[in-house]
Amino acid sequence: MDVLIHLFVALHIIGIAALLGGFLTQMKAMGEGTARFGPAMLHGAFTMLVTGVILVGLNQADDQTVNNIKIGVKLALLIVILGLVYVKRDEEKVDKGLFGLVGGLTTANVFIAVLWT
Repeated sequence: MDVLIHLFVALHIIGIAALLGGFLTQMKAMGEGTARFGPAMLHGAFTMLVTGVILVGLNQADDQTVNNIKIGVKLALLIVILGLVYVKRDEEKVDKGLFGLVGGLTTANVFIAVLWT
């Protein structure tokens, strides 16, 4: 079971990397007002959602304690991120504030995962 959990943790990190990497590569474009949500950002958010749900199930099946409040907060942030990226995915330009919000919420999600014990 540990190998399976570690596999999905790795996939979850790949999803975070795709979402946050897509944001970071467009920071200059965000300053110019031409940033947009790329496919990597959408796929990264979906990957985070799917692997996160699987990780919760695997940890519960392995009789490990799961902090449901922490998971709920992370899920709420991810749903907002996913909703924004999904709705605005076809637009040529995304508002700076909206684009920055997605980057900020993604970063907050990472810090919650690491620091909330």
